[in-house]
Amino acid sequence: MGDVQVIFKKEDIRPEDLQGKTVVVFDVLFATSTITAAIADGAASVIPVHNPEEARIIAKKSTDSFIMAGEDQGKRIEGFYPPLRTHLSSVIKDKHLILTTTNGTVALHQSRRASDLYASSLLNNPAMADHLLQFHKDDSIILICSGSNGRYTMEDFYGVGSLVSHMRGVEEWNLSDAAMTAHLFYKGNKDAAHLLQNSRIGKMLMSAGLDQKEIDFAAQEGLFNSILIYDSVKGQIKEGKHASN
Repeated sequence: MGDVQVIFKKEDIRPEDLQGKTVVVFDVLFATSTITAAIADGAASVIPVHNPEEARIIAKKSTDSFIMAGEDQGKRIEGFYPPLRTHLSSVIKDKHLILTTTNGTVALHQSRRASDLYASSLLNNPAMADHLLQFHKDDSIILICSGSNGRYTMEDFYGVGSLVSHMRGVEEWNLSDAAMTAHLFYKGNKDAAHLLQNSRIGKMLMSAGLDQKEIDFAAQEGLFNSILIYDSVKGQIKEGKHASN
């Protein structure tokens, strides 16, 4: 079996070190959870971008149907949908979602040199684990926590632990100390909603007015079977079976 390592925040990503590696990016609250839900709800693709300006440039050039969603330092962006399923599910079908967030979409951009790049969340971790076992069992796998503005975040580490724990025969993988710690942390904390609500980011968002139901949604494990593959040439994330279209 292959090696499994963990990067704790996007600022620690060294793109040149990801060449030849299989990479999975997490931003549980909320970028990769929103991407998972958008693809499951019928989005044609998700286009993660660095910032609102880049989103507007891509939108201006687009000849396909699209919507823009995002946040900047947790704040709403004029002309963009909030990056939450509640606001997107009724308008996303067959459209491209141009998405900008403070951390998760930046982490995806910085990981583009990986040989295979995926986004994952609690919502689709069991399916992602099965995919890694089927197609990447001998690869060097890097699990990336997006973090928040240079700081470690508990919910992303928990997401990593969830994925490792769902990788059947976990004892056969060559886990780094960080990967093993994430696995043990997950096994000792099975109430995902409570953990996410009490994370620093969860508390900050709810104090700013976020409805708790948004966090409760992101805490659901295995709700979808989507495999979210990033096409580094097209800059799009699609569900696995549609990735080459």
